Amino acid sequence: MTKTSPSGSTTGGSSGATYTAAEAGYFEKRTLKRTAGFWGLMGIGIAAVISGDFSGWNPGLGQAGWGGLFIATLIIIVMYFGMLFSIGEMSAAMPHTGGAYSFARAALGPWGGFVTGLAETIEYVVTTAVVVLFSAYYLDAITLSLINFTLAPADGPNLMWIWWVVLYAVFVGLNSLGAQASFRFALIVAIISAAVLVVFAVLAIANGAVDFGRLLNIEPEAGNSQFLPFGFAGILFALPFATWFFLGIEELPLAAEEAHNPQKDIPKAGIWGIITLAFFALLVLFLNPAVTGSAEIAASGEPLLDGFRAFLPEDVAAVLSLFALIGLLASLQGIMFAAGRNMYSLSRAGYYPKFLSLTGRKHQTPWVALIAGAVIGFIVLLLVQAIASTSDSASAAANGIILFIAVFGAVISYCSQMLSFVVLRRRFPNAVRPYKSPVGIPGAVVAGVIAFITLLGIVFVEDFRPAIITGLIVFAAGIIVFAVYGRHRLVLSPEEEYALSGGLHRDPAVEDYDHPAPPQP
Repeated sequence: MTKTSPSGSTTGGSSGATYTAAEAGYFEKRTLKRTAGFWGLMGIGIAAVISGDFSGWNPGLGQAGWGGLFIATLIIIVMYFGMLFSIGEMSAAMPHTGGAYSFARAALGPWGGFVTGLAETIEYVVTTAVVVLFSAYYLDAITLSLINFTLAPADGPNLMWIWWVVLYAVFVGLNSLGAQASFRFALIVAIISAAVLVVFAVLAIANGAVDFGRLLNIEPEAGNSQFLPFGFAGILFALPFATWFFLGIEELPLAAEEAHNPQKDIPKAGIWGIITLAFFALLVLFLNPAVTGSAEIAASGEPLLDGFRAFLPEDVAAVLSLFALIGLLASLQGIMFAAGRNMYSLSRAGYYPKFLSLTGRKHQTPWVALIAGAVIGFIVLLLVQAIASTSDSASAAANGIILFIAVFGAVISYCSQMLSFVVLRRRFPNAVRPYKSPVGIPGAVVAGVIAFITLLGIVFVEDFRPAIITGLIVFAAGIIVFAVYGRHRLVLSPEEEYALSGGLHRDPAVEDYDHPAPPQP
């Protein structure tokens, strides 16, 4: 049992963690504003993900061929449906900004909450960096085609970092202008991005550019078929790339304290979001390589742009790619939103330095966390550029490594959340659950198993083992800091109160933060 005590004093603990009561005004300096309805939530969920249709999925063709990536995509769709149903139940029961950290904290204790929250921080901060990287590629390709301007000339210094600074500055600023502006922008760009994909499909078919024979143009290894040119093992290696079609939709619970009706709208937005994303993933997977050829775009940095180029004049393709760029910018907006809220919630509870959870007085957004995430992401990109500059092969490997670090963090978070769902069903049977997953524990188990197998798909790809090593180093460093310092400075935030009260204190919108928590049953 834990009780609050006078400001600044230490209270009881849990699993080796101790809590310090928040000083007067602590939560008032860390306030979010409720501005999102169903459409805003669905918009930011789709916006966070839709860049996966524009870049990042296609290297899976080189790992598994088209057939292997197609099967992997179907498996990942099953995983996300099971996961979104499970997350929907937990987010309705725990309408806190913490999201995955909150679920794992309640089920697995402070250590489980910290590791899961750190995994999501890695996922969202690094995914933001990946989207910045891909967006810079698109921007530079477009300006080179339209006005013969590039920041990466063949005979001069690589100045792509200028694009990164511009992109980070613009979107940190946009995310700091208030949640209402963020949700509105996300919805608009999500609609535009979906329209770009539909236009691509219509124009490709109308121009007679679609040839499904090109899907299977990767030469098979001895003993394998055109459909599975690298055998069944290729499906395992393609799972992380198929994940890129959907990675980020699970961020919706992070908007719980900014949603008008989180118990109803977050589960609903998640399910309709994954249905929409599955449609567009399959549309792109069938049509983009059918226009260009699977072999031709397996290593492309801008596969959709290559698709437009295949049947349109270069200048027209470049103009249309300006609209395709919106898809990447949509994800930059959505994922940066998630990174900020994830760091905000962990900071508010004391797992991260507490100043990171400060919000602005006027717009009530976690601007400090947004800036911190941008700085970390920019440093990651500088390291990637330094590695990439050593050789052409190192460039491809570096881009793959950063993508896989993001997926590595994501699948660890997925496994933890599905385990948390099962534990919470059993440990907190009396907790209020306004929404219940229609697939229950079996659905969560299936999703968790697929997430674990996807993790193996990263481990077994030798080229991307540096991503695993990098991720493990970050986890080890984070755990050491938490063990020595962080676990003794936790704050009784809404996520912590829920866990310590056995699910009886649940909604910060209607409950006060500082009342004593009843004993856990």
